[in-house]
Amino acid sequence: MTTLTPPENCQSMQALRAEIDALDRDLVEMLARRATYIDRAIELKQANGWPARIPDRVEEVVDKVCQTAKAQGLDPALTETLWRQLIDWSITREAQVIRAE
Repeated sequence: MTTLTPPENCQSMQALRAEIDALDRDLVEMLARRATYIDRAIELKQANGWPARIPDRVEEVVDKVCQTAKAQGLDPALTETLWRQLIDWSITREAQVIRAE
């Protein structure tokens, strides 16, 4: 992860934008890394005969990230929206592979 300049130390919009761009790169890298775990989940689900969508697990993940968001001072509603979209993308990816094989 990138070492960032604290926002209050950014003295211009150019400097602030550079930090935001660095954060965005880190977020994309983390999402790509998360996708590799989804790929592994596909293998494990297939081996166990599990479906792509496991509703209890979806709610567990959403609850955890909302709690983390709240603790970090981030809007839990925004976090829930983002994570539900991320989870739906992941499940769609899993389902396509599981059905294809």
